[in-house]
Amino acid sequence: MTQTQSLGILVARTFLAVLFIIAGLGKLGDVQGFTGYMVSGGVPAFMAWPVILLELGAGFALLVGFQTRLAALALAAFSLASAVLYHFVPADQMQMSIFFKNLGLAGGYIALALFGAGAYSVDARLTGRLATFA
Repeated sequence: MTQTQSLGILVARTFLAVLFIIAGLGKLGDVQGFTGYMVSGGVPAFMAWPVILLELGAGFALLVGFQTRLAALALAAFSLASAVLYHFVPADQMQMSIFFKNLGLAGGYIALALFGAGAYSVDARLTGRLATFA
């Protein structure tokens, strides 16, 4: 992998991570409201905390590149589930935009799951695949 590719994966990983970190932190500000929103989509209330922890945990894992493939798969599944449960409303153009945005995000997470975290990551440090500047 070239240095440019490694930097590109770092940027992509960061952008994809920040989305869920910010979302998870926002939910901490109104857990009760978020719980009500989840219930409106048919998800049991007890799942609120696991969802918040998934967003924060997987988001931070992607940010630093730790267990990237697993975190990316979890966020891809989450993006697809939230798209279907909350945003597939063909009569509402805004909801359909969010639906397709979530599909696009899932694609990005799947790409990270396939290609890994890149050279600038905890995963690379743990496996000895650090970036070189040759």
